[in-house]
Amino acid sequence: MEIEEGKISRVRVVRGAPCGASWEAGQRLLGVDIEDAARKIGLDTQFYCFADPAGWDPLHGKSPVHFAGRVHSKALSDAIKRILSHL
Repeated sequence: MEIEEGKISRVRVVRGAPCGASWEAGQRLLGVDIEDAARKIGLDTQFYCFADPAGWDPLHGKSPVHFAGRVHSKALSDAIKRILSHL
């Protein structure tokens, strides 16, 4: 990922969800302010995810769709922090 002027300018998915949601959600981040990016990728991942949202996980209390959104949001937050720490 690359950041220019506080916005995401490039995204490359290294490892993503088998359904393809990671790539679609990643492309939708282009031009998004880094302050809003983690929220946006979480929501977009849920929207593009093909997992059954009715299948609740008893350990996490979330559906696979919600879990995927949280995982993507955390991964993007971590990536943004790593990039900003090197600037």
